[in-house]
Amino acid sequence: METRGLSLRGHNNEMSAFRLDGKNAIVTGGGSGIGKSIAERLAEAGASVCILDIDIATANAVAEKINCCGKKARAVHCDVSDHAGVKSALAPVLRDGRVHILINNAGISHVGTLETTTEADFDRILHINVKGMYNCLSAVVPHMKMHGGAIVNMASIAASSGLSERFAYSISKGAVVSMTYSVARDYLKHNIRCNCISPARVHTPFVDGYLRQNYPGREAAMFKELSAAQPIGRMAQPREVADLTLFLCSDEAGFITGVDYPIDGGFFNLHG
Repeated sequence: METRGLSLRGHNNEMSAFRLDGKNAIVTGGGSGIGKSIAERLAEAGASVCILDIDIATANAVAEKINCCGKKARAVHCDVSDHAGVKSALAPVLRDGRVHILINNAGISHVGTLETTTEADFDRILHINVKGMYNCLSAVVPHMKMHGGAIVNMASIAASSGLSERFAYSISKGAVVSMTYSVARDYLKHNIRCNCISPARVHTPFVDGYLRQNYPGREAAMFKELSAAQPIGRMAQPREVADLTLFLCSDEAGFITGVDYPIDGGFFNLHG
């Protein structure tokens, strides 16, 4: 049978698989970095995206870019660590229609050992990375129970690997993985799928800022060193994390729940 030139593309020259047409998604921390790429990727796949961010200016910029491309997005100011604030910010979103997808991406990083991590640092990391995710889940899951949905939580290889000077951050991401398993188990009967993604180092503006602050004049050399620490020889790109997120939100992943997906360039299994 002649198959040369066979196309799997549907209308508008887009892949028919991994489509999210008619679905509504919430992306926390969607104003920059990985969250920005996820918001853009879900919109490309047909979803209407609500971008939550504490920095409303960056969220508005992402939403405007998506809308200018003929897709649908809106920005909402939200501090995920504020329980009442999350409920208030999401109330109109949940009233407007069914939410099919929740991406819990908002979070912060921290560099420090047990001894160099202050109590204030520790509390702040847990308040944003753990309680913030709880706040968003508690606001959206009761709504999702009526129709089902897909949840993706952003964890990290720090949750399962002994990374140097990531004491508080590793604890917070370990909690994210545990939270994912618990939600996946408790809401199976409600047709809610919950998975998490554990990236290794991803080249985001945070990395560039970290290098400028800690290695002035040596940014290029340190970037090369950090990239080489991944067995695959480079950092991940935010778009690669976004592509995996899209898959986990799609109907093609309908048999997948309660899984922590590493996207780490071989770090966990191949690191020497």
